[in-house]
Amino acid sequence: MASVFETLMLICFGLSWPFNLVKNIKAKTAKSMSLKFLLLIEFGYICGIAAKFIGGNINYVLIVYFLNIAVVGANIAVYFINRKYDK
Repeated sequence: MASVFETLMLICFGLSWPFNLVKNIKAKTAKSMSLKFLLLIEFGYICGIAAKFIGGNINYVLIVYFLNIAVVGANIAVYFINRKYDK
């Protein structure tokens, strides 16, 4: 049951990232983006994944972690693309 709630938490957090990604792509500026914030979120997801492996609790929740880490990674890439637009 704990995995279900962990998955729901990750889905709730994760649903915001694609919307943020689209907004940042359309904005073509990095002025409203925070690289430190994105890196902190990415680190948090990496820690969550590490906890799953270290604890031996490898299950379907990892799929949601990896999806979230991929979309936040895309946001980080867009940050650097948008910084070039700002110059």
